[in-house]
Amino acid sequence: MSDQHTINNKRIAKNTLVLYLRMMFLMVISLYTSRVVLQALGVEDFGTYNVVGGFVILFSVLSKSLSSAASRFFNYAMGKGNKSQLDTIFSSTVFIHWFMAFIILIIAEIVGAWFVNNKMVIAPDRLHAANWVFQFSLLTFCFNLVTVPYNAAIIAHEKMSAFAYISIIEGIGKLLICYLVMAVHADRLIFYAFLCSLVQIIIKAIYQWYCRKHFEECRVHFVYDKNILKDILSFAGWNMIGSSSAVLRNQGGNILINLFGGPVVNAARAVANQVLHTVHSFVDNFFTALKPQITKSYASGDFDYMMALIYQGCRLSYYMLLVLCLPVLASTDFLLHLWLKNVPDHSVQFVQLTLVFTMIESISTPLITAQQATGKIRNYQLVVGGLQLMNLPVSYILLKAGGVPETILYVAIFFAICCLCARLYMLRNNIRLKVLHFIKNVLLNLFIVSICAAVIPFALTHSLQDNLSSFFLITIVCIICSAFSILYIGCKKAERQFVYGKALQIKRRFCKW
Repeated sequence: MSDQHTINNKRIAKNTLVLYLRMMFLMVISLYTSRVVLQALGVEDFGTYNVVGGFVILFSVLSKSLSSAASRFFNYAMGKGNKSQLDTIFSSTVFIHWFMAFIILIIAEIVGAWFVNNKMVIAPDRLHAANWVFQFSLLTFCFNLVTVPYNAAIIAHEKMSAFAYISIIEGIGKLLICYLVMAVHADRLIFYAFLCSLVQIIIKAIYQWYCRKHFEECRVHFVYDKNILKDILSFAGWNMIGSSSAVLRNQGGNILINLFGGPVVNAARAVANQVLHTVHSFVDNFFTALKPQITKSYASGDFDYMMALIYQGCRLSYYMLLVLCLPVLASTDFLLHLWLKNVPDHSVQFVQLTLVFTMIESISTPLITAQQATGKIRNYQLVVGGLQLMNLPVSYILLKAGGVPETILYVAIFFAICCLCARLYMLRNNIRLKVLHFIKNVLLNLFIVSICAAVIPFALTHSLQDNLSSFFLITIVCIICSAFSILYIGCKKAERQFVYGKALQIKRRFCKW
């Protein structure tokens, strides 16, 4: 491994650690505030807030494709070392995002308001509050959209400490929201939506200020480069297929649940999404640190290093989730009652299926980044995006035929597996990925590790009662089984030696203290 690769790996590790500290801080606050807000709003209002806010996210079909384009072109330009192009790319993406925010605002006000008032299953006496939630959510969404280029700049420069510092302000804001919602005597749902919108706008404004102060290219100026605009919009246009399919799968699923089950079942899905967000934050931090290096290594022509990052990224992301998800999967019912006390129906099944889905999806994230790095996404999005778009119609047909609400997640898991296979097939041609080698060294590896790690914990779950001592015992067994399976089955000899070396260094430092 070259000295530059060593430096890059250390940077990835450092940024991941910084993002983990940020995540731990926000996770503790998020878990506490979710419980308080659920009690303050009640199950029905809590479900209404999540389904209406989720409906607004449907309009991110356009914005998500632009976000991916901004990140890809930023990282590619930095990998090439092209400073002047970086300035042009930033200013171009800012103007594109402002234009799209204006278009989305108009469309959402016309289509969204009609759908909320005429199609969603909301109690008549809460419809007024739901409309306020819609407006505040739309305002937040548009403001988030115009700040996307600034977040992309922070990630491209790999200044992850900025996220950590600003998160302190965000955490304080969430705690204040929690206190004020409990204290207010007005309509709590409207007040909660207003405060959430206000905090998010303040946080995004701080990100803008940070970028303008620290990065020269983040000083917006009018620029027109036909070629760059064409490349960005072409990339975003094809990427929209994948972005729209993911948004329709997630937020469209929420709307289907509302139509077939009502706000109470939406509350159960919201609980599952909260658990998912908490668990997946661990892996998101790793991906955030890893993605720039994959794109930059492709731009600089270092394909061997890029391939090594892809393999390690797929395996490590899954291992991280396995260690976190296994205790939750084994004790879901007990954990939810301990956390929320008043657990909405279907929550246990939603949580378990959502975690299985995200574990499968985690394998694909490095593959998606590698595909986007090439810029060749037309055929990829037609195949993979087309498969993902099938989630919504298939789920609707099965629910219409009498399927249970969990059906949408069974369908999502099935198509996640199909999309993983399609990604491998497409990358075989685009970056010469050796599919059989990947199946043997990644997929088969992960399957065997998962089986070995899960056998003993799930056997214990069926033989012990649901109480705190049993939960701690199962959690400890899960961690031990996962660690041994990953270390002695999942890791190669060189990787085990690396772990042993780091453990020995930590032991020596501890002994000195």
